[in-house]
Amino acid sequence: MTKYFDFDVLDAIDTETFRNQKPYPWVNPEKLLTDEGYELLRKNMPDISLFEQKFGYERRAGQKPHDRYSLEFTEENAADISEPWREFITELRSDRYRDNIARLFNARKPEFRFHWHYAPTGCSVSPHCDAKREHGSHLFYFNSEEDWDPAWGGETLVLDDGGRLDCNSAPAFEDFDREIPCRSLGNVSAILKRSDRGWHAVREINCPEDRMRKIFIVVVNPGSLFWKVRDRLVGKSIQRF
Repeated sequence: MTKYFDFDVLDAIDTETFRNQKPYPWVNPEKLLTDEGYELLRKNMPDISLFEQKFGYERRAGQKPHDRYSLEFTEENAADISEPWREFITELRSDRYRDNIARLFNARKPEFRFHWHYAPTGCSVSPHCDAKREHGSHLFYFNSEEDWDPAWGGETLVLDDGGRLDCNSAPAFEDFDREIPCRSLGNVSAILKRSDRGWHAVREINCPEDRMRKIFIVVVNPGSLFWKVRDRLVGKSIQRF
């Protein structure tokens, strides 16, 4: 079976360096996935027909909608997901991945949700902090030099508010002291810890009609009975296929 995750790269992320990063804990590591694994996943992305259209949804505090096509991995749709992705998600549900995320986020027994976002031209992600029910997120990027021009945008921007802004507000990009672009082309990912200063965003994408920004997100939640039961059910589903 193909190995997807290079756990040695994840193990090497220093805990204190991550937690002391400014303006909040984040890191943008390269090659967390093996070259072979990354290419297998990129070439076997879920079909757009499986996705929900999430456009025009109101967000808290008047923030602009985060328009996209969205697909969450569940027991019900596991059979529709390609084998490479099911194998990768099995690795993400391993103790080694969970323990590393717990170490970085200082989280006890975190639970995970997995979903894909595809964003066509004109879409953006307005400045926001993740919900307080989350520990943070791990974003994997699946556009490469073969199918994406950096001039089209799509970078996740880490935003520094100087400690001034209420996380339940709707600031504009101009309200921040600086924006730090994460590398988002090729075999890279971004790990972002949730906080009241954990602002991030994506400026409006300007790509051809036949292209989309494609990412896969691991949402890190506190452990709960609900997520433990669902995690176990999804795991059994993976093993059946």
